[in-house]
Amino acid sequence: MAKNERDTPPPLPEPLRVPVADSHTHLDMQGGTVEESLAKAASVGVTTVVQVGCDLAGSRWAAETAAAYDSVHATVALHPNEAPRIVLGDPDGWSRQGAREAGGDAALDAALDGIDALAALPHVRGVGETGLDHFRTGPDGMAAQQRSFRAHIEIAKRHGKALVIHDREAHDDVLRILREEGAPERVVFHCFSGDAAMAKICAEAGYFLSFAGNITFKNAQPLRDALAVAPPELVLVETDAPFLTPAPYRGRPNAPYLIPLILRAMAEVKGMTEDALATAVAANTARAFDY
Repeated sequence: MAKNERDTPPPLPEPLRVPVADSHTHLDMQGGTVEESLAKAASVGVTTVVQVGCDLAGSRWAAETAAAYDSVHATVALHPNEAPRIVLGDPDGWSRQGAREAGGDAALDAALDGIDALAALPHVRGVGETGLDHFRTGPDGMAAQQRSFRAHIEIAKRHGKALVIHDREAHDDVLRILREEGAPERVVFHCFSGDAAMAKICAEAGYFLSFAGNITFKNAQPLRDALAVAPPELVLVETDAPFLTPAPYRGRPNAPYLIPLILRAMAEVKGMTEDALATAVAANTARAFDY
């Protein structure tokens, strides 16, 4: 793919007849203004977005954006890869805030206090994305990740907010910690990455499973198998934009307006009509994030 093609946004898909929400996006990492992104999404039936924080500064931005736009809801958290970077002082991390400079566990505690304060705001609907990432964080960062995850679980429960989980190559440990800490009332597995067996375990626990554009990738049959067994009343759809652009536009910029491509692929896997799945997803997202 030529560079100019990689940088070119995909065309607008055919609009959905039943409006839905993008349950997980990062508007602050995408091109254009918030107004432009929301208008483009709304033009194809994506009328609500959940803006997700990954560090303290990004979480503040998410909360401020949700306060300014009725169609935006916020979640706030330290990304699993952010916690060890704060503790270990990695200058190449996600962090755009100064807590890391304080050093070690005290810096992580300070950042978590900031997330706790944001989670109390009424337009913040979730705590996340938090969880575990065994792909990018080595053994030296695992303790910080787990401490951060446990703290986020406690924050979500205390404020009555949904817990949004990032789980990358860490399925067993994520499920174990949820059992040990006691899961909040509402749990969302963002960009669900498990197989059908894990989908059944999550469904039995009442966890929401959110599927992204990688459901359309050729090598994603285990994801499609997981979606096939997931109860319709627990399924969400997301872009995780600007990441995971759905086929046939993989490698090009992702944005909430591409949700229809993902939802239509999901409906095919589920053997449901587009409208039926959209109706279920819209209700599920509102229930998950209590809006």
